[in-house]
Amino acid sequence: MKKPEIIGILGGGQLARMSAFAAKRMGFGIAVVEKKKKSPAGQIADHELKGWVNSSQLLKKLAAISSVVTLENEFVDYHRLEYLESLGRNVFPSSQTISLIQDKLIQKETLASNNIPLPRFLAVNHKTDYEEIVESIGLPFILKSRKMGYDGYGNALIKSKADFLPAFDSLTRRHSKLLAEEFVDFKMELAVMVARTKKEIRLYPLTQTIQKNHICHTVIAPAQVNNRVYKLAGEIAIESVLAVKGFGIFGVELFYTNDGKILVNEMAPRPHNSGHYTIEGCCTSQFENHIRAVLNLPLGSTEMVMPHAVMINLLGKRNGPAIVKDYSTALKNDKVHLHIYGKEESRIGRKMGHITVIGDNADKILKIAKRTEKNTII
Repeated sequence: MKKPEIIGILGGGQLARMSAFAAKRMGFGIAVVEKKKKSPAGQIADHELKGWVNSSQLLKKLAAISSVVTLENEFVDYHRLEYLESLGRNVFPSSQTISLIQDKLIQKETLASNNIPLPRFLAVNHKTDYEEIVESIGLPFILKSRKMGYDGYGNALIKSKADFLPAFDSLTRRHSKLLAEEFVDFKMELAVMVARTKKEIRLYPLTQTIQKNHICHTVIAPAQVNNRVYKLAGEIAIESVLAVKGFGIFGVELFYTNDGKILVNEMAPRPHNSGHYTIEGCCTSQFENHIRAVLNLPLGSTEMVMPHAVMINLLGKRNGPAIVKDYSTALKNDKVHLHIYGKEESRIGRKMGHITVIGDNADKILKIAKRTEKNTII
């Protein structure tokens, strides 16, 4: 009798945890690599490996027990993925794909070379680049770290040279390479999940994402846009995944501008915050299709099970031990689905869980979700 497939995951946060739940429901095993024990995913993994990808010995151990390896974020040095591949393990997304995504300048250059619409951008190497940036993309603009930036970290809004000089110093202390990007005056921020195997591509519904302090806070599915925008956004998302030779699950963040354009903001080669609603909201969640894709199994339906879904992140409202202060508000409502990520410590703004509400009336379920989030303190 053949042993169940074991999926290795680099990273043990909430994305790995929800992927692990999906895998175990289908009978697959999970091996998690994380720097600390008892990570959110490590709590439910079959194998919990403490350490990180800079250890070749640890990667050899992971390769020995795993059928295939995936990851929960794009910050893993792609050279370490190449090493895993040299050990005979398929990695999804591949080292090649990650090499085209994790450096945001290379990501944008790759997309631009494939005629995918983007905000204007420019590499930034010196403080003296300010005049060239302003001449090329105007004011204001966003100064970004090329690697390791997320949830607003590694970004600065530049309105003048007085903003630029300290922002340049601050960002280069942590990130050696920067880029500048046009400030987009958008009507709406959108996102769409794309699942791809060697045989098929499936597109999830287009969503609207609403940020809170640069962190994705609310997701509304489907986005309330016209058919032209809906279709165009999906086409651009698929072309973006093809451009980076991507296989697996991808989140593509988009701007819908005031003049009716769709521009790609960023790509994530993994499950994405904008797709959490799919656990209850779609026939097959993004996490299940992530697992299916890395094993090259047939993809599941991405259709919604109800006309509307709303997801709201439960962000930490205090610093200290992670304790849910009020379960009752969430659990007494039959329409609310509560997810707590199992993190030991809460921090202000940290993603500690999420709630999803599905139903027939978008306005009604949004109100339910907002009321529940307000009272669920972690």
